[in-house]
Amino acid sequence: RRLSTGRGCPERFCNLLPCFVSLQEHAYPADELMPLTCRGRVRGQEPSRGDVDDALGKFSLTLIDTLDTLVVLNKTKEFEEAVKKVIKDVNLDNDIVVSVFETNIRVLGGLLGGHSVAIMLKEKGEYMQWYNGELLHMAKELGYKLLPAFNTTSGLPYPRVNLKFGVRHPEARTGTETDTCTACAGTLILEFAALSRFTGTSIFEEYARKALDFIWEKRQRSSNLVGVTINIHTGDWVRKDSGVGAGIDSYYEYLLKAYVLLGDDSFLERFNTHYDAIMRYISQPPLLLDVHIHKPMLNARTWMDSLLAFFPGLQVLKGDIRPAIETHEMLYQVIKKHNFLPEAFTTDFRVHWAQHPLRPEFAESTYFLYKATGDPYYLEVGKTLIENLNKYARVPCGFAAMKDVRTGSHEDRMDSFFLAEMFKYLYLLFADKEDMIFDIEDYIFTTEAHLLPLWLSTTNQTISKKNTTTEYTELDDSNFDWTCPNTQILFPNDPMFAQSIREPLKNVVDKSCPRGISRAEESLGSGPKPPLRARDFMASNPEHLEILKKMGVSLIHLKDGRVQLVQHAVQAASSLDAEDGLRFMQEMIELSSQQQKEQQLPPRAVQIVSHPFFGRVVLTAGPAQFGMDLSKHKTRGFVATIKPYNGCSEITNPEAVKEKIALMQRGQCMFAEKARNIQKAGAIGGIVIDDNEGSSSDTAPLFQMAGDGKNTDDITIPMLFLFNKEGNIILDAIREYEAVEVLLSDKAKDRGKISDLEMENMDQKLSENDSQKQNSEEATAASQDVGAVSEEPEEGENSDVTDADSLSPAHADSDSISISNQDSYVPGTDEARAPEPACTQGDNQPQEQKTETESNSKVNWDNKVQPMESILADWNEDIEAFEMMEKDEL
Repeated sequence: RRLSTGRGCPERFCNLLPCFVSLQEHAYPADELMPLTCRGRVRGQEPSRGDVDDALGKFSLTLIDTLDTLVVLNKTKEFEEAVKKVIKDVNLDNDIVVSVFETNIRVLGGLLGGHSVAIMLKEKGEYMQWYNGELLHMAKELGYKLLPAFNTTSGLPYPRVNLKFGVRHPEARTGTETDTCTACAGTLILEFAALSRFTGTSIFEEYARKALDFIWEKRQRSSNLVGVTINIHTGDWVRKDSGVGAGIDSYYEYLLKAYVLLGDDSFLERFNTHYDAIMRYISQPPLLLDVHIHKPMLNARTWMDSLLAFFPGLQVLKGDIRPAIETHEMLYQVIKKHNFLPEAFTTDFRVHWAQHPLRPEFAESTYFLYKATGDPYYLEVGKTLIENLNKYARVPCGFAAMKDVRTGSHEDRMDSFFLAEMFKYLYLLFADKEDMIFDIEDYIFTTEAHLLPLWLSTTNQTISKKNTTTEYTELDDSNFDWTCPNTQILFPNDPMFAQSIREPLKNVVDKSCPRGISRAEESLGSGPKPPLRARDFMASNPEHLEILKKMGVSLIHLKDGRVQLVQHAVQAASSLDAEDGLRFMQEMIELSSQQQKEQQLPPRAVQIVSHPFFGRVVLTAGPAQFGMDLSKHKTRGFVATIKPYNGCSEITNPEAVKEKIALMQRGQCMFAEKARNIQKAGAIGGIVIDDNEGSSSDTAPLFQMAGDGKNTDDITIPMLFLFNKEGNIILDAIREYEAVEVLLSDKAKDRGKISDLEMENMDQKLSENDSQKQNSEEATAASQDVGAVSEEPEEGENSDVTDADSLSPAHADSDSISISNQDSYVPGTDEARAPEPACTQGDNQPQEQKTETESNSKVNWDNKVQPMESILADWNEDIEAFEMMEKDEL
């Protein structure tokens, strides 16, 4: 509203109630809502997602995480009802292993944030008059359940704890870990200190301070940087790369905010010391690149992760506005290209990891930049974020994470931080002061955007303010002109200041393969250049081999014809040569990884476009190395199940399949044979559904269908692969609605553009191009795809064979690194070169898989799947809103 009338948040987005209705009707008391299947995610009942599931503790995570958001949105009545639900139903004494970090910021922080606004409302005299600190009592109980994790000699907590049995207990199933991330151990002080200040129990703040003190003492003294992963017993750095993104991010945030909330100068001094190092080594405007803590002039990787998007907001809190504007603008240009910020992207702005779990960090920085500048440009940025969420992420039961920003396909996932942070920051971005029932300036945001009152700094000061920070380096005073508290004018009478900083970055993403100069190259200046670059290396060149030997890199010819490179730094001629060798190995790893990705076919999208979905459900599909190229042509049609269902013989119901997209089961014959059979029956496309019960794109790497080793030019229809879970979404829709229409494409269509006229034009183009065949060279190249999988005829049960991408390490922590390369990459004898990386998008990183069996909780966690008819009845109101929205957009 403010964009048009000077007031408030776009109502279409900021009405949070439909999300809470979905949460309570379809998911409660589960920890998360699964927005595609309209049910709750209960740990142990869904396929494990590895470490991601460590946030789930059977304690109604999303509801607790969102309590104070309701009050920010002036939904006080709903807040009061939610608090009563938490008090009545939530059980914290569950025999389940959870992440200490996630439980602290989401659950303990959520309870404390809820308590903070509850006592504020009670003081106002209208709501919460019955409240007697029940949320604080629960927070204290949870705090005591987290304390066993701190039973280490270092004071750093174990990464996981059993809510019922603690750690190192025979029944705890945890306590054997040796490593934790810096952010995991360093993001406790706000919640733990607030718990101590609220309750007068000092032990929580003491433990959090001890962990921070230990990390500070273990910083690399020459660079003043910290690594990503640390041994909780010895304090040795396990991963020695350093940045401001994943693994470290909120450690820096909590140092500065601990000073703001607690008033202890030592936290500010530590933050300033680290910040000076960040700006000296990591900040390469507008980029923020990881470096080695011992060799900070050496970049550790050539890509950035999306979590660093919080950093411009932290720079605003410090008052260092120019680099905040620069980095934020760079991130915004990436978003404008992909609609969302990919989980990771390269320095030349290609996709590195294509997921986007609706992270709120960019919205957070946008809010703080608007607060600092008052520049309406940031309202436009917020409007873009809201429009993209409504266009591409909104589904009937909530908002779905993006499985792949390139295809627009969805993941059945809506993390609690989406409602706790994203809604909160976007609402606050547009809200005027009169829209708020309390003064937001009286509170500080935790890393999960929970509200802690600033008056805690003078309440129950159980810890004496001792300056334990020592051995400061001499810092450049210019970095601290804006040190908090800030009394200077951010923009000295120049309203164009922010725009003048942003302008040079407007086209930075669209440039063809832009490449910034690394710190290492910059430091060389006009001096000597690296003796050998990975892109120039030839295995048969004697001079190159001699250079490798000098750098401590040896070349080993394997029996299978491949070549392996191994570096031993101690064998280098000098320390400078060893550093050159390390840089060469990094370049080789990046180049090899990029080439593997370029060989991979990207994922495809299956978009359900018929009533009542209207394009709002997009499923991630695996491509085929044969058939129609969906990056050039799209196929739209109604789906039909074939007989026999496996598609391995002549189709017996061709009248049902003709001019439709055939659905079939995986197994018992080659994919190409299935394609030929349905094509002969008149199908315009095919979807193969995995027969392995419970398989999902959420947890499995991309699957590619290979040919049969023969010429497949005769297959002209598109073929896609759906895992079992995604395939069942279509099958369930067919059971409820006989006519289900889907769009097969490389990227989901904007639902506002799915019109009959456009599709008629598309169908016409498809018919004109139907006779075209794929280039035989492309088919040959595709058949060599690393991740491709062929299906062999088997007797009995089918094997589930997938070949995931392997992600080479982008940094080196040990004395030696080894890398194995494909024959085409580093040939053993001929003169072929490794080509330079092209301007193509990267692929996803498969997630590590873990399994964990959890015992039943006292609460009834049975996950009942509702029939499609019941679910759709709940969607009617939302569907009408979407139809109105589509009319407005048209």
